[in-house]
Amino acid sequence: MLKNKLEKLNQKSILASLIFLAVPTVIEEIMSTLLQYVDTAMVGNLGEKATASVSVTTTINWLVGGIFSALGVAAVAMISEAVGRKDRNDAQKISSQIFLLTVITGVLTGILCIALSPAIPVLMGAERDIQKTASLYFAVISIPMIFRAVNTVMAACLRATKNTKTPMLITLFENLLNIILNYLFIYVFKMGVVGAGVGSAISFTVTGILMFCEYRKSDWLKFGRDMAKTDKILMKKILKTAYPVFLTHSVNCMGYVVFAALVSSMGTTVFAAHSIAVSAEQIFYIAGYGFRSATSTMIGISIGEQNENKFKKVQKSSILITVFMMFLSGTALYFTAFPLMDIFTNSQNVVNLGAKMLRLVAFSEPFFGLMIVLEGIYYGLGKTKYVFVSESVSMWCVRILFTFLCLKVWHLDLTAVWLCMIADNIFKAILLSVPFIAGRVRFPHNEHQ
Repeated sequence: MLKNKLEKLNQKSILASLIFLAVPTVIEEIMSTLLQYVDTAMVGNLGEKATASVSVTTTINWLVGGIFSALGVAAVAMISEAVGRKDRNDAQKISSQIFLLTVITGVLTGILCIALSPAIPVLMGAERDIQKTASLYFAVISIPMIFRAVNTVMAACLRATKNTKTPMLITLFENLLNIILNYLFIYVFKMGVVGAGVGSAISFTVTGILMFCEYRKSDWLKFGRDMAKTDKILMKKILKTAYPVFLTHSVNCMGYVVFAALVSSMGTTVFAAHSIAVSAEQIFYIAGYGFRSATSTMIGISIGEQNENKFKKVQKSSILITVFMMFLSGTALYFTAFPLMDIFTNSQNVVNLGAKMLRLVAFSEPFFGLMIVLEGIYYGLGKTKYVFVSESVSMWCVRILFTFLCLKVWHLDLTAVWLCMIADNIFKAILLSVPFIAGRVRFPHNEHQ
């Protein structure tokens, strides 16, 4: 009886820890999404050409962000494990090497983006009359690339030490600052699209500096001159964890571009309904990504503690709570589909078609949640290659292939396209579940002894 009570208390404690870590990250993700909505709305008031100038490079920005997100995944996996071992010195060594990599990649990526800024709008198919504006906007927001890198990666380092509140507060400040600066540069100083870029660039710079200052304050992550030297073994391990995550991000990014191109061939109304519905759905799966981040941290800590029992309970708790949260999210999405579409467009045809798609995808949200949380477990283990293989196979062999067949061979409608998208998410969840069912995801014993 006593053993059972202790087990239940332990389970509740783990569940409480997951929620404690996840909630600030969920809020942070929501604010980041709202930031995109606000940016789009403020620039959108300038007209279609202004919107196109900003949106034409969105995919490239997302691809660039994948570099820093990949380093963030490596940071969470390795630093959280050191935190679990209570090895402060090792955590500082790891974070210092990650910081060096962040600075290097931030500088090199920024230089490359600025150099390629005149060509990128052309390569992305932008119309001639917006190419110059789009190029200038992209160059402006690429100037503070090092600060964008620091903001993303150092936030991940802080989360690895169970500090999710600080990144949330800095993101809140970034939102407010960005809105104020956008208003000033776009409307008051009459700088238009370039003004939006300047406002964003200043926001990136300020929040990057703030995140670095918070990183320096952490006892787990202090960076000193004695740690400024490169450690080839640590660097290799970090890159080994990070590069499959970036490849996953890149392959998915290319897949989304091809997917969007296929859907755009169905006509303006259909593509508008599809695009708005995809954007509207984002807010409903943010909770899953918050719990993915918390799961990765807790998995890493349990490995560092060499606590196999905790490791198993974190897996069980995170899967149950994430799937349950996504079930609630899917239910809310189903019942709010029509009013949600109404917010984004006045076209009743677009509203009706988009809402129909949202109600369809609502039923698959628990599977999407399962996929996300399993990714979190793999990332916490540092096993990023299998996620890359699973997501790449599913994206191209399920979503893209069958969407192509549905549209170009069988001449089906948007419902069929969204069923392909749903099938992709379900198939990813199945592929990621297989090693767990087969008992191949094992606890790494005494890895650092």
